[in-house]
Amino acid sequence: MNMQNEKLTSTGLLVLRVGVGLFMLVHGWAKLSGFAEAQNHFPDPIGMGSKLSLIMAIGAEVGCSALLILGLATRLASIPLAFTMVIALFVVHGEDPWKVKELAGMYLLVYVSLMLTGPGIFSLDHLFFRRDTAPAGLESPT
Repeated sequence: MNMQNEKLTSTGLLVLRVGVGLFMLVHGWAKLSGFAEAQNHFPDPIGMGSKLSLIMAIGAEVGCSALLILGLATRLASIPLAFTMVIALFVVHGEDPWKVKELAGMYLLVYVSLMLTGPGIFSLDHLFFRRDTAPAGLESPT
């Protein structure tokens, strides 16, 4: 694929990473800001305890979202985010109507897509490592 198409694809991935990263960061920041109030009654869907479940959710939603925005360790950072959305979609909201769990499904779709495509050339991954950052099927310039 030519460089122009690679730049357009990478621009799309940049917009996707930054946009979704900022949206999820807002969710995580709300959890972080309300930590004291939520730590004892946060859902504990996999038996780790409410406090640890909240800490793990904040770590994914704040820490991993920041990594996505920067395009740093993008594929790796997408894993905890996708796992959090799987738990939200199928466990926490498993019995809820689709309208309630649709957002978790959309986030999951994005995180799985970023795991498959990588961050693109407009990322710190590309700047630092210059490998496995171009969208799948495209060659990265050396």
